[in-house]
Amino acid sequence: MDGILPLWKQKGMTSHDCVFKLRKILGMKRVGHTGTLDPNVEGVLPICLGQATKVAEYVTDAGKEYIATVSIGSSTETEDADGAIVLSDDTYKKISREEILHALKQLTGKIVQIPPMYSAVKVNGKRLYEYARKGIEVERPERTVHIYEIEMLDDRELFEGEEIRFMIRIACGKGTYIRTLSVQIGEQLGFPAHMATLVRTASGNFRQHDCLTLAEVEEQKGNQTLHQFIRPLEDALADFAFVEADEDLYGKIMNGQVLERHPLLVKREKIVFARSEKAIAIYCNHPTKEGLMKPEKMFPFNQ
Repeated sequence: MDGILPLWKQKGMTSHDCVFKLRKILGMKRVGHTGTLDPNVEGVLPICLGQATKVAEYVTDAGKEYIATVSIGSSTETEDADGAIVLSDDTYKKISREEILHALKQLTGKIVQIPPMYSAVKVNGKRLYEYARKGIEVERPERTVHIYEIEMLDDRELFEGEEIRFMIRIACGKGTYIRTLSVQIGEQLGFPAHMATLVRTASGNFRQHDCLTLAEVEEQKGNQTLHQFIRPLEDALADFAFVEADEDLYGKIMNGQVLERHPLLVKREKIVFARSEKAIAIYCNHPTKEGLMKPEKMFPFNQ
């Protein structure tokens, strides 16, 4: 069983929990997820099966879409609703729709984020959450992330109260922390803030309507209809250019040969060679030999 199973991860489970359960349900060892989703977050989690585990990194690096609830009035140590409140503003607030839209516009495009202390980012070989659990504050590296779009999902013209909440849809690139984005929205508005809820509605080419829950996978176990939900590994490579290999080139690729650089690699980092539209290898520019390309991934059994 090779391919990508779009899974709807439910709240209360880690990504690793999902992989562990799927290994038991499907009776296979080569199962891998495509980037962690926090236990309190539900949403799209593409799972790579068999040979498709080789393309997990490309799904992880692809764009994501989320629907989040931003809470204005308090900030927490984890930047979401699970953490202890560290700063609170109980004043009665009035914020116009125009002010919120302006804040969202300021945070669209390339922005700088500092990962939250309760995150899996590594500093000096340790996860930040390991330091946080011991009460140790460490310097965190800034990162530039890409916010493609933030859409306001609340149609009110005026938001008022001691706590103000509104929902937004975010389309973003890899490495974006929506928790941190929520805090940044609060900063733009002049108040402490945190992320109250989060749902991931898309990961790369995989969307909510494509997904099965773990319970549904178990129901379909051993049933041929399960295969209808498993997407080919080529779906994870949809952003790359595909080149159909002729018989001569196919033999060279299958031997893992370094080849003369394909013209498409002049402006691209990677290309996919295919045989009858099935991916057989991913090639990239050779790091040390100008004008040549080398295999990055091979899919010898994807025929």
